Amino acid sequence: MIYKNNIFLIISLIGLVSLGLIMVTSSSIYIADNLTGNPFHFATRQALFIGIGIFIFTIFLITPSSLLEKTDWLFLLISILLIALFIPGVGTEVNGSIRWIRLGPINIQPAEICKFSMILYTSGYCVRRMEEISSFRGFLKPLLLLGIVSFLILSQPDLGTTAIICAVVVAILFFAGISFFQFSLLILLLGGLGFVAIYFTPFRLTRVMSFMDPFTVQLGAGWQLSNSLIGIGQANWFGLGLGNSFQKNLFLPEAHTDFIFAVLVEELGIFGVILLISLYSIMIFAIFSVALQSLALKRFFQGFVAFGIGFLISIQALFNLAVNIGLLPTKGLTLPFISYGGTSMIIMMSFIAIVLRINNENNFN
Repeated sequence: MIYKNNIFLIISLIGLVSLGLIMVTSSSIYIADNLTGNPFHFATRQALFIGIGIFIFTIFLITPSSLLEKTDWLFLLISILLIALFIPGVGTEVNGSIRWIRLGPINIQPAEICKFSMILYTSGYCVRRMEEISSFRGFLKPLLLLGIVSFLILSQPDLGTTAIICAVVVAILFFAGISFFQFSLLILLLGGLGFVAIYFTPFRLTRVMSFMDPFTVQLGAGWQLSNSLIGIGQANWFGLGLGNSFQKNLFLPEAHTDFIFAVLVEELGIFGVILLISLYSIMIFAIFSVALQSLALKRFFQGFVAFGIGFLISIQALFNLAVNIGLLPTKGLTLPFISYGGTSMIIMMSFIAIVLRINNENNFN
């Protein structure tokens, strides 16, 4: 089973990254030509990101997971990059949000790094404080840290990433042994804070209202979702054919990032969706298998990390698909391994390398 997990992880990773590169090339061709005069601008950059991701992947593949456990605090400190977003001249504003740090030609998105560091640190904390994690004091410490990180990300503003990180941290805490009462209390608290963040922020409230019936405000707040639904609605079993999407022709904003799934459905049809979901299912099944094997071997840090990674990939993919088909308001979340984006691609590939390393260590434990 251990070697099967490796095969499943590698096949699904190669399949998703390859499919993502194809779809980024197809979905970005018009916007790239319009912005830069080079129709393959984003495709070339995505290929470069994948190359960097392979290099980082190799580093984490040869790094012992015990070293990650000892240095989880260091990865947490790296997330302080979030604070740098608020230094004038450092943060780059895109569509009203300050989420990127520009270093020459490269944009770094610290919120993606934060997902990485929070999984490692929360897993390490749960191992170090396993006996007291169910007590109020042991339960409160990681929540204070989560509150600080959430405040920083929410201030960018980025509610989608905040929700993902909160969900992952709570899931790891529950997996590590907090009581059902504590878990329920956390869910109610996060739900209440989410309501406040939406209700008292006009642009978020507008997104929620437009999401309920996007075609009534198609030329305003419902533009993204309505065009996404139009593109999906044109698909059949085989789609319109690769490269033949109408909506990517400057009708659908963020066609190569947040709404790349709509272009995939329009061009590749239901078979493309089945392929995508199958690759995700294989990957997530393998990751959770590694998590359970690690716990069976009493390698708790490794088990919590693998579980957190599997939960993150699955919930982010589900959120993105739900947004594209109109089940959730627009949140600005990318589709893992598929959407255009350097930081996201590198972090996601690093996650798979860590799971592969843990799986190989389990074999020799």
